Amino acid sequence: MKNTMRVLLAASMVLAVTACKKEEAPVVEAQQALVAPAKDDDAGWKKYLQAVAVQNMGNITASPFLYYLPPASDPEFAAKYDRQVESATTAIGRGIQPGNMLAFGSSNSAKMADLIETGFKDVQADSMKGVRVVFIGDAADNARVQTIVKPTGADYIFVEAK
Repeated sequence: MKNTMRVLLAASMVLAVTACKKEEAPVVEAQQALVAPAKDDDAGWKKYLQAVAVQNMGNITASPFLYYLPPASDPEFAAKYDRQVESATTAIGRGIQPGNMLAFGSSNSAKMADLIETGFKDVQADSMKGVRVVFIGDAADNARVQTIVKPTGADYIFVEAK
């Protein structure tokens, strides 16, 4: 939970800096291609998730909700997974307002897909219109996650971690 809060705080700071620069003349830049870090690079994956989330904000103005799982090699993986499942399920169960974004990413794509499946299992059809859901993972898990998220009406974006 502390790591999630740190990532959210960092994302908020990035958005605050971006918002401050809105008064300047707009500069058109090509979107930088991001490269996923090594599977066991925990710190690298946290930064990668944040960078991918920022790149996919589009017209979303609220700070994104970031959900991250550490590498499977982490000795506390099971406990961290359970905490993230609880956090995501609680937040999604309360309802996500339009204009918000949920970003899910991990080097352990299959477990992240499991987390998304659990978190979204009780979401009503078309109850998340105007919400963006970003899944950063393996192409093999994309169809499964898309099948889970699409009925909610959320704008689904898949980013292959490569």
